Amino acid sequence: MRCPTCNEDEDKVIDSRSIKNGSGIRRRRECLKCHFRYTTYEYLQPQYQVVKRSGGKELFNEDKMIAGISAACKNRPIDDIMVRKIVEEIEEKVFAEGFIAQTKQIGELVLSKLKELDNVSYVRFASVYKGFNDLEDFNKELSNL
Repeated sequence: MRCPTCNEDEDKVIDSRSIKNGSGIRRRRECLKCHFRYTTYEYLQPQYQVVKRSGGKELFNEDKMIAGISAACKNRPIDDIMVRKIVEEIEEKVFAEGFIAQTKQIGELVLSKLKELDNVSYVRFASVYKGFNDLEDFNKELSNL
């Protein structure tokens, strides 16, 4: 850790405390060169993984999910704040039980959220997620609405 005043990287920890129910640590530090005291915070950064349809695994990418939902909601009455809320709710629900989830589970939750908010966005997302090939696929999905 570098001192914010003199940029020295040698310091000592004066005090450490657990914060946010043990999910983080607050540390009071003192620079060994200029003796300036400052506080740092450390938090656990969970490494969520998703299992793809092919069986491969990759790290969960929140930005990728936001981009997909935003594309489906383009020019619709769903703003960026609503999209981020959808992503947060899904992430919370999917990873509440562990650090690994199926992309199918995530996709189905996105569809259910969009279905509640806007039918056009739902059909747009469904067309990509379910891989619609022709007009008949769209008609089947529309009949389900």
